[in-house]
Amino acid sequence: MKRILIVEDEAAIREFEAINLKRVGYDITEAGSGEEALDIYDNDMQGFQIALLDISMPGMDGFTLCKELRQRSETLGIIMLTARTQEMDKISGLMLGADDYITKPFSPTELLARVDSLYRRVEMQNKKVAPVQSDDITLGDFTLNLRRRTLVKNGRNIELTQVEFQMVEYFFSNPDVALDRTDILNKVWGTNYFGEEKIVDVNIRRLRKKVEDNPSEPRHLMTVWGMGYKWNTN
Repeated sequence: MKRILIVEDEAAIREFEAINLKRVGYDITEAGSGEEALDIYDNDMQGFQIALLDISMPGMDGFTLCKELRQRSETLGIIMLTARTQEMDKISGLMLGADDYITKPFSPTELLARVDSLYRRVEMQNKKVAPVQSDDITLGDFTLNLRRRTLVKNGRNIELTQVEFQMVEYFFSNPDVALDRTDILNKVWGTNYFGEEKIVDVNIRRLRKKVEDNPSEPRHLMTVWGMGYKWNTN
């Protein structure tokens, strides 16, 4: 079942989201606060594929809730709702583990496009089975296991979100190759992604914090100026 947890303290906005998502077949659970959402998530027995979180809520805000949910699940798809002028909110949400964001006000078309795109990615990764002969890709100190969906550095497991895993898989499949931002966006978010290209840059920053000894002076995940990024094996 296609299950979404909607977290929004304004009832009218929450109803707008729920009605439009129900129309296309999503099973909706609503929460009016971060605290309520966390309680629902912790006691749910079926599991959610996506959480749709408003940032500005009294009590536990969307940032805190995003962090808590991400600690509980690396595979849950998380979309943050931000005001159009809150540029730093978008970046902060992505750095805390969100997969995407939608700026307010938004149309039903944009809402459905973003949710459908993320749902497809989550389901694709949950169902993906790697070929037996190529479970592991090892590059230097790193080993990526495609079946278990793990990344290990010098024997230490690195927790990755589903978006981060897809990015690493793409880099490891193309070592020392400069990958264009648009190519990364299309590969990870899909060719029908309804958003901005800079989501790639924010996720690269987040990924560097996990894989680099010194993220400000990366040795592995390198910037190729004017183009994009590459995974350096030298």
